[in-house]
Amino acid sequence: MARRLCAAWVLLAVLAPVHAGTTLHARMLHLQGMALHDIDVSLDRAPDGQLQWSVQVGRADVPALGWHGVGFLLQGQLQRLRADVWSSQGTVTVRAAPGGLLRKGQPYRITLDTGADTLEVDIGPQPRPTISMALPLDQLTHVQSQLTRMPVSWLQGLVAGSGTLGKGTLSGTVAVDKHPSGVAGSAVLNLRRAGFDGGRFAAQKLDFRGRVNFRTDAKSRRISVAGVLQGGEVLLGPLYARLPRTSTQLGFTLSGHGGAWRVDGLRYADPGTLNLAGRFALARDGSLHSVDISRFQASFPAAYQRYGKTWLATHGLADLTTKGRLGGALAMHGGSLRRLRVQAGDFGVVDGAGRFRVQGLDGGIDWSRQGDRGGTSLSWKSLAMYRVVFGQGTSQWRSQGGTLKLQSPISVPVLGGQFDVQDMAWQPAAPKGQRLDARATLDGVSMRKLSLAMGWPEFHGTLAGAVPGLRYDAGRLTFQGGLTLHVFGGFVDVTRLALTHLFGAAPELSADIDLQQLDLKAMTDVFHFGSISGRMHGTVHGLRLVDWKPVAFQAQLLADGGGRISQRAVSNLTSVGGGSAIGGIQGTILRLFKHFGYARIGLSCTLQGNTCRMGGLGPEDNGYLIVEGDGLPHLTVIGHQRQVSWPTLISRLRAAIRSGGPVVK
Repeated sequence: MARRLCAAWVLLAVLAPVHAGTTLHARMLHLQGMALHDIDVSLDRAPDGQLQWSVQVGRADVPALGWHGVGFLLQGQLQRLRADVWSSQGTVTVRAAPGGLLRKGQPYRITLDTGADTLEVDIGPQPRPTISMALPLDQLTHVQSQLTRMPVSWLQGLVAGSGTLGKGTLSGTVAVDKHPSGVAGSAVLNLRRAGFDGGRFAAQKLDFRGRVNFRTDAKSRRISVAGVLQGGEVLLGPLYARLPRTSTQLGFTLSGHGGAWRVDGLRYADPGTLNLAGRFALARDGSLHSVDISRFQASFPAAYQRYGKTWLATHGLADLTTKGRLGGALAMHGGSLRRLRVQAGDFGVVDGAGRFRVQGLDGGIDWSRQGDRGGTSLSWKSLAMYRVVFGQGTSQWRSQGGTLKLQSPISVPVLGGQFDVQDMAWQPAAPKGQRLDARATLDGVSMRKLSLAMGWPEFHGTLAGAVPGLRYDAGRLTFQGGLTLHVFGGFVDVTRLALTHLFGAAPELSADIDLQQLDLKAMTDVFHFGSISGRMHGTVHGLRLVDWKPVAFQAQLLADGGGRISQRAVSNLTSVGGGSAIGGIQGTILRLFKHFGYARIGLSCTLQGNTCRMGGLGPEDNGYLIVEGDGLPHLTVIGHQRQVSWPTLISRLRAAIRSGGPVVK
């Protein structure tokens, strides 16, 4: 009994029958898990005969609650109800407590029943105080509390170092036990409009009803949650959710140690929208260390709007239109994929930026880093990449020894031709550059249909090619082999083709292009450039497009077999080169002729940054020769501008062509 009364002395020592005017002082008092410094207790009698008392603590340290250097003052009246029962009412003020706990004086009521070995403390307005606590005097390490609309911020000390509690209120019952290195407890709680900011974990305007178990010590924290959410916004690592006002089921265990965090036993159910189960872990720097989603089932578009929209937008996939169902499983560790299973049901997605479209996706894939998985089938009604639409198709897959393999060739119609994939093998866990191996061919694609799809002037001819290998490394897709366009009576060969971040905010393309025996008459007729006869060859090497706009290339175009050129084509070539046309007779007479003979035409441009370095057949009269005439009147076109800004050159070409040229959108 002496030990129990000593432990309670700081709060209620004056409730013993002592004389008025008593003053006690203690420099320090140590209780289990608690240190009190500079304690002053006084008892006096008011003019009306009532006993008055005060307890002031200069500094209180309770590490388990995150209290360091907290001071408080208790003032009130004292009344003896029975021989072994004392009661006190007054106000309590706390200084420098986490979350601003009781920094403004709050009413209290304390009842001590030494016969029953109980201490009851109520803080807040009566008859429904904000906090009601019951402490057994023979076990001061145990506290039971009833909370009524308590500010969530008052619990800031419990999450010290993990984040900041925001607005909101908390109601319910809480049982807490102090153990040698921290606290443990359980609670049945009702959170209203609560907020928390822990960096990678955050919430605001959150409503929750359910059970919480917790245990904290100097090195770790563990919290188990099971209940119902209604509304609010939540951030869990890389996942952001805007929760519905309807009830969603949530359960998980959150544990933290040394700055790293784990979420185990995650269970979430938003009926008709998203169901998932799994676990994930965050490293000390907040990055995703591992994730294991053992089961997920999502229905669209609701799942995208509530849970995927913001996250996908951070990856350059904003403004999607979705439908259908997706389910499956996913496991990653240290950034490496370990397991992927996807099952689709009439799934469709359309990119708002027009980069891709998938319609009627059914079936799935099942891949594992280890062992073999059963065969799967994946089919679609249509696929589109930018403006190129592929027809329906079906593919068969099987995972063996960490490789997902295509079991039989795929043939898909595209723009009047065929796109055939003979082989494809994907190894997500292989070293970069060795994860994708594929062979494909493209045959008979109508250039007319491609021109119409892309909004180009109408070309005639076909597109074909073979890709004996694909390499994917750090977002860069490199094509072995090449594509050949049979256009304008000649050939355009595309080699060293590579695509980077194809569906990102700024896709990049690089390639080398070789032109062979193009019919200039057919080409200039299509582009309305004026008439030029003959054949042209040339190169466009080191081509690099960013967001489909040229930023670098070295282009050389040459027609060296002779032919005829119209007055309009002469004028346009002169404009592009920023030069002049001269002949064996004066320009006024020159304009009388509609066509001229030429021996050679040559033009070059090296684009670097925003400037094009121009050239032609060779140096000529402080410029460069573009057209070398043949016969009479003898025509010569000379370019004088060596450096031309790329926007200026484009505007000149557009003005010359008028109808516009091929622009990738």
